[in-house]
Amino acid sequence: MKTTLLLSGDEAIARGAYEAGLKSAAAYPGTPSTEILEYLAAFPEVDAKWSVNEKTAYEVALGASIAGVRSMYSSKHVGLNVAMDPLMTSAYTGVNGGFVVVVADDPQMASSQNEQDTRLIAKFSKLPMLEPASPREAYEMAKIAFDISEKFDAPVIIRITTRVAHTKEDVEIGERNEVPDKPFVPNAAKYVMVPGFAYKKHIALEAKLLEMARYSDESPLNSIEMNGKSIGIIADGVSYLYAKEAFPNASILKIGFAYPFPDEKIKKFAKEVKDLYVIEELEPFIEEHVKQLGIPVKAKDISYRIGELNPTLVKEIIENKKKIEKPSTARKPVLCPGCPHRAVFYALKKLKAIVSGDIGCYTLGALKPLETLHTTVCMGASVTMFESMSKILGHNKVVGIIGDSTFVHSGIEGLVDAAYNGAKGLIIILDNATTAMTGSQPNPSTGVNAKGEKTKKLILEDICKASGADIVETIDAFADNLQDKIKELMNKDALSVLIVRYPCRIIYKQKDPVPVFESSNCKKCGACLTVDCPAIHKDENGNIVLEEYLCVGCNVCVSACKFGALKRKE
Repeated sequence: MKTTLLLSGDEAIARGAYEAGLKSAAAYPGTPSTEILEYLAAFPEVDAKWSVNEKTAYEVALGASIAGVRSMYSSKHVGLNVAMDPLMTSAYTGVNGGFVVVVADDPQMASSQNEQDTRLIAKFSKLPMLEPASPREAYEMAKIAFDISEKFDAPVIIRITTRVAHTKEDVEIGERNEVPDKPFVPNAAKYVMVPGFAYKKHIALEAKLLEMARYSDESPLNSIEMNGKSIGIIADGVSYLYAKEAFPNASILKIGFAYPFPDEKIKKFAKEVKDLYVIEELEPFIEEHVKQLGIPVKAKDISYRIGELNPTLVKEIIENKKKIEKPSTARKPVLCPGCPHRAVFYALKKLKAIVSGDIGCYTLGALKPLETLHTTVCMGASVTMFESMSKILGHNKVVGIIGDSTFVHSGIEGLVDAAYNGAKGLIIILDNATTAMTGSQPNPSTGVNAKGEKTKKLILEDICKASGADIVETIDAFADNLQDKIKELMNKDALSVLIVRYPCRIIYKQKDPVPVFESSNCKKCGACLTVDCPAIHKDENGNIVLEEYLCVGCNVCVSACKFGALKRKE
């Protein structure tokens, strides 16, 4: 009897990889890819690990492949940027056990700082790439990918997007296939990429690409669905489903083996239809290649290179319309009630600090009414940008903000660089004892691994001192002297690190006494609203309302009130 599970795309990839005999997996959490490793961590047969960053994860997974087992790396698109160094060279070394590289792109930037298109990286790295359109296809392609990897001695990229990663579908699952480990045979010419060996490997890689292109042409993952001949659509990934819904009677070339391109199938399909369109999200990746083949194709307007597609937008593309951006109706994201980050940002706002920020929940400190975070570029950039900004603008004015997980990811080397180059001023590490933004995953400073087992705990104070910080201090996020301590360290003629420590409210659910609200003392000045807490707001009559069911008693609003309307309840 077959078993059917309702799986997201992330879970389906993990399940398919597990059934294909996966033994080693490494990742760094990042929406929309996080759930892949979380799902794998439940299987005792899989050595599933959270790594300190994506470069480390890729190298750990590649090492497992070279040692002879089937392995997997997963990250979001910007995470793959961090792993580009080993990715590019692994195309030369090839693999031993099958190696699958899963990357989750985020069109529409649901939780990302850019909309890059990883399909371009497949071409850049000369690696084969598969694109599932649904969770069911993700499950099947995860299994196929290991076979392709071993057949062509190459890492295989599976590229999904947010819609595929987080959509759920019934998937008929099977049993695990135990694949024998491959023996490791020392081979410097294959695995040691010094120039002499690498040059020959590049020649071999170009020949391999031609073989993979022929395989792509023959692969059932690229299929022609002939209907009417007036409109022909080439589509990949989830765009295929949008195109099929918008034009059920059109002929479609469905691209699942996305790189190398199936040139002969494209040429054959183009001859069968009158007007040819390419429906794809973000970059004109397929469109430009079709044009290079000398095939006339109707191009989408440049406005459709931004954001996700949907069936309505597909119709507009076929009708040669420009995309009209509509105002967002989404509510403003906000820090949770009692979030320890709020107290820090409220203190920095009163100190009028210039804050270089990082990737984490604390990016919400940039929004009104807090407006106390002034840069966010990528993981770890808060510390390195602080180094230069503090020298130019004054170390008593600039503060770097970074979370505990992000500090371990790529903040440590920034601190070493700042110390080495004589930077002065204050870096704040917001230690909330988890990787909160991506769903509360552990990291090396929590002392727990991906499987929930206790492991060695990285002591942030020790690593900061060893990295060259002159002063390292720790303080509770809700300490009465938090603002004074920040001001003191900003003005020190030294490189200081202040670890502001308090667990994330999602994992630490203790509720402290709710403040006493005496409405008779309230002047309706709105000072309490500047802390941006969901538990306190104005009603339709302009009166301040404290929602006790939301409040967890952090008392940041109490410190903002100057008229005694809000008082700490002992």
